Order: sequence, then C-alpha cells, then structure tokens
Amino acid sequence: MYGVLMIDIDSTELTAEDVSLIKQAQVGGVILFVRNVADAAQVRRLCDDIRYHNADILIGVDQEGGRVARLRNGFTPLPAMGRLGELFNQDPNRALSCAYDCGYLMAAEVLAVGIDLSFAPVLDRDGISQVIGDRSFHHEPQAIIALATQFMRGMKAAGMATTGKHFPGHGAIAPDSHVAEAIDTRSLDDIMNSDMQPFAQTLPWLDALMPAHVIFSQVDNKPAGFSKIWLKDIIRDQLNFDGVLFSDDLSMAGAQAAGDVSARVTAAIEAGCDIALVCNDRVAAHEAAKAAQELPYPNQSRIKTMCGQIPAWQGDLESTCQQFEYWQQAKENISQTFFPIQAEHQEESQISANAELKDPTDYK
Repeated sequence: MYGVLMIDIDSTELTAEDVSLIKQAQVGGVILFVRNVADAAQVRRLCDDIRYHNADILIGVDQEGGRVARLRNGFTPLPAMGRLGELFNQDPNRALSCAYDCGYLMAAEVLAVGIDLSFAPVLDRDGISQVIGDRSFHHEPQAIIALATQFMRGMKAAGMATTGKHFPGHGAIAPDSHVAEAIDTRSLDDIMNSDMQPFAQTLPWLDALMPAHVIFSQVDNKPAGFSKIWLKDIIRDQLNFDGVLFSDDLSMAGAQAAGDVSARVTAAIEAGCDIALVCNDRVAAHEAAKAAQELPYPNQSRIKTMCGQIPAWQGDLESTCQQFEYWQQAKENISQTFFPIQAEHQEESQISANAELKDPTDYK
C-alpha cells in the first residue's frame, strides 16, 4: 500500500533511522536531494535499496534543468527552461523540438538510475517571482503551453509521468514561499485568465499537479495546497482533473500558516492532496509519520500511475540509457544547441553547467 507521505533521507546510503522511517505504513515516497547523490551507480544502488525495504514506494527528484538539478555528476546538463523560451522567440519550431528532447533526455536519465519521477514541468509564468525566474518556460501563457506540451510528450515517450507545478501559478508575486509567506491579491478571474491557463490547457498531458504555497487572498485565506476551494472545487470539479495531487514541501515557510507539521499534513490531505511532502526536517518527518497513521490511504490506482518505467541497470549510466531508443539523439541535440563549446569537452561541460547561479529551491 502506498502511503500519504513522501519524505527525504540523510545521505548517499540508507541509515538505520532511514530504514525505520521508510518502512512505516504511511510513507509512500522518498524524494532525493543533492546530498543523496554522488554518481549514477550510487543513486541506482540507493534506489534499489529503498525498494528492498519498501516495495510500494515512489522515488522522486527535482530535475528541472538549469539551476534546479539534483543529478549532476556524470549526467547530461539540461538548460534552464527559460532558455527554451528565449529560443522560442527566435525560432519556435526549433524550440519546440528541443523541448521534446529535453523532456525525453531528462526522463531517460532519471529513470535509468531508478527514480520514478521528476517533479516537472514548471508551468508558472516568468513574472516577478524571486524563486521562479528562468525555471519558467516563458512569460506568455501560450508559449508556456506549447513548450511544456512538447516537454511532457518527451517525458511520456521515455516512460515518465508528468507533474505540473505550482498550481495555479507562483510567478506573479515576489516573495519566495520557501522562506516567506506569499500572498497574491488578484481576483479569481485574473488568475484563471492568465497564470492558470498553462495548467488548464495542458491537462491532457498532466498526470499530477503540485499546488503552490501561495495564499490567493480573494479566493481563500489558506495557501492553495491547503484549500478545498482550489483542490476540490476548482481542480477536481471545475477542471475534472483526476490525477495525483502532491503537496509542495510542508517544511517551507509558506506552509507554516497551517500550524505544526502534523497539522500541515492533516490539512493538506483533508483539503484534497493525495501525497504530502515533508523534507529537510527529520524530527518533522517522524511527527508527520505518526500523525499520518490517523489518515486514510490515498487512491492506490491513482498513485500507481506515477510509477516510472525503470530499465534494467547495465552497469553504468550510458549503457543503461542506450535502452532508450531516442536518448543518444536527444543528448546530442541538447548538447549541441545549448552547450556547443562544452560538448566537445564533456568534463568541462559538467563543470560549466554545474557552476550556474545558486539553486533557488535550496533553502535549507
């Protein structure tokens, strides 16, 4: 049985405490961070070990590209999605082709090391947000829709489910909900006609949504991830979305309005989330696991749609990725388009790609 919690672990190998936690009944997922990653072979061993202790578990990661990439050493660098938007302004057809390649390449390498899903794509508009920025494809909704659809087509072709974030849109407010309360004062009509369009118009390609820890004050006084208005009335009833709803990390400052971590988990699940994320706080994870025992299990068939098509490990990343028929072509296309100089010197390419601006989601 898949439980309602997704938690993190300490390092590159499981500790006894990690094992004890992931064996708890309501722990249905593990999310990996940079501290959990040394190289591809180590990540695959770690994922296999996690599943040895809990077979019914989703393993996730944030592998968006650009600044937000947990898998770096030995993995193909991906551009920030904003670079696809810049290319779209100059050459739309090439940008759309590259978006497909990025989605396929990302998904193939993430699946190859035993991870089910990357929480992608970001469907927020590029506006004034301190934390979104070039994680967004574009400012214009129609450009986001076009690029994100191709990105998700690539993901699905490789065997990975998609997760759109951060519903209904985080790009229009400056505060970063990782570290501060974020309030958007626009009307529901304004939000629906602008920021929400990339979500609403890509629903056929979306398997999951992750709501923002943003309070849309003219709609509800709770952050979207704790709001029955957003999750049930709008997502489920108005948009008829039947996919998975993941909470964003409940350790973020934007989630603190709901109370302590036990209250946050309960509030997220009761509002309509299927799985609640509790990250970077081991004490909170234990408290959340205890509180979750009182909650119902999520819809099991819905959760299973997020399981990735993980290939047999062939001893190294490249050999394993060769099982994906389009991986090599996608890798060459992206490297030549976005990293043309470094593509000739792969080691330099890794150093250059890893030296980008600080990851805006690395808040602890």
